[in-house]
Amino acid sequence: MTPKQYLGQARHLDAMINCRLREIDYWRELSVSISQGKFDGMPHGSAQTPDAAFVACIERIDEAERDVAGKVAKLIDKREEIGRQISLLPSREEQIVLRSRYIDGYTWDEIAAILNVSTRTVQRIHGSALKNFSMPE
Repeated sequence: MTPKQYLGQARHLDAMINCRLREIDYWRELSVSISQGKFDGMPHGSAQTPDAAFVACIERIDEAERDVAGKVAKLIDKREEIGRQISLLPSREEQIVLRSRYIDGYTWDEIAAILNVSTRTVQRIHGSALKNFSMPE
């Protein structure tokens, strides 16, 4: 694993959590639409009742929420681990660039504004930081 891949693990986990949260929103919306179904008294020929579909949605929501909770715990640990590794860099500028990029998720332009330097300078500092970064054992 390269330093860049190692540092990107937190962003990857964060993206996975956000995907699962969108999935939870989808299942919640679906469960509400199912529970507000048409009750016109007429038979509709479906073998599955609205209650069964609603329960299936709730089960999917519960499964996804448990998955998110586990991923959030991993994300917290990974961010702390990455932060500790970044703090080992001797250069404060390199630390700021790596923290801002991989922990805070800032863009190159946002980091440039923080450091009051050009985007190109931020990218140069980033390259140097990756070279100086020590992978955990």
